[in-house]
Amino acid sequence: VQLQASGGGLVQAGGSLRLSCAASGRDFNIYNMGWFRQAPGKEREFVASISRSGSNTYYGDSVKGRFTISRDNAKTTLYLQMNSLRPEDTAVYYCAADYPPYGARWKPNEYESWGQGTLVTVSS
Repeated sequence: VQLQASGGGLVQAGGSLRLSCAASGRDFNIYNMGWFRQAPGKEREFVASISRSGSNTYYGDSVKGRFTISRDNAKTTLYLQMNSLRPEDTAVYYCAADYPPYGARWKPNEYESWGQGTLVTVSS
């Protein structure tokens, strides 16, 4: 599957952004999906993941209560609603797909397909 992330930009602290990840190809609904981020000089960090049906979601501790992951299988699109943004949320955000057999959702190496990344910058 090919992934195309969009929706990044510059926002003030406390603001909101919604990221999208459009998937092309077949069988979007068989992939667990995830969002990761990477700030300059830091390792890639797990942000959120969602199960194939969308019924189960998981979040990294730093974004719990502020970010919401969702998906629309009919539109083959993944979303990340980001609220109450902080300067420390500044990073390139990547969407990723985990093929069967499924791996640990918080590990980047378990995901087989990646989008190109979209930059989110939060000013203080």
